[in-house]
Amino acid sequence: MTHVVSAMRPQDVRGLLKSSDGLRLRMGPFVASIRTPLRRVADSIWDLYGGYALASPDEFTDFSVSVKRPWTWRRCFDPQVTFGIDGQQPFNPLPGDQGFPLLEWGLNWCVYGSCHQYLILHAAILERNGRALILPAPSGSGKSTLCAGLLFHGWRLLSDELTLICPEQHNLVPNPRPVSLKNQSIEVISQLVPSVQFGSRVRETAKGMVAHFRPPQMAVERAGERALPGWVVLPKYTAGAETRLQPLERARTLMHLVENCFNYDLFGQAGFELLADVVDRSQCFTFEYSRLPEAMALFERLANGEQPEA
Repeated sequence: MTHVVSAMRPQDVRGLLKSSDGLRLRMGPFVASIRTPLRRVADSIWDLYGGYALASPDEFTDFSVSVKRPWTWRRCFDPQVTFGIDGQQPFNPLPGDQGFPLLEWGLNWCVYGSCHQYLILHAAILERNGRALILPAPSGSGKSTLCAGLLFHGWRLLSDELTLICPEQHNLVPNPRPVSLKNQSIEVISQLVPSVQFGSRVRETAKGMVAHFRPPQMAVERAGERALPGWVVLPKYTAGAETRLQPLERARTLMHLVENCFNYDLFGQAGFELLADVVDRSQCFTFEYSRLPEAMALFERLANGEQPEA
């Protein structure tokens, strides 16, 4: 029988997080062992990872990570948090209330920094009818806001941050985790979907105010179902802009994917051919928007095989 985090009492989750083995969770194709003595981080894990399955003792652990307070002279009057992996601390400490965002950023770093069995893009990715919508874009482009809107509008979340491409099968591997939104995007999604429940809103991070919400349970339960390339869309939020989808040449699309690839250099010629295949199997567009409901309606038509007006 598979056990999930929400089937446990919060105090039991906190106990596992303090243990030497940590809380071992399945996250898409990975298993992460998480340790933290910090109650605020532990409660966020219980809340936002509630639907995730506990890994069995014989499953290989991909990442052993921790979030804790460093033993420094600042500990009492100006607490900080650090992220650790395998006993190392790859990042500088952050203010003490940023423990859960630090955990999420650290887990992303673990994936794109070490999981080179996949070609990894900085791109949100969703699925509809077996076909994947890839949204490569830098921070601040409106990528995560668009992704969040679509996952509440019939699209299955594969990831709001990282696209994993399998080089053997040329398909796309889900890795759904709590969805991160920043600043005004938090209120946009709160108004669009009043039922969504965000975790703590953390202010004054490097990205401004940050909050996470739990991914749909359907996305977590179907994390073993891969998807085929369907669309590559380069999104851009521009205040006051009209909703506009325009075809993009395949050569330019390919270059954008290369620019947004974390480990392209490690794959060499094989990486070029893999990205070229993704582009060849996809419809390619640029997309500018300012009104999320219009964007969602346009992508509904796209998913139904219609050719939206440019």
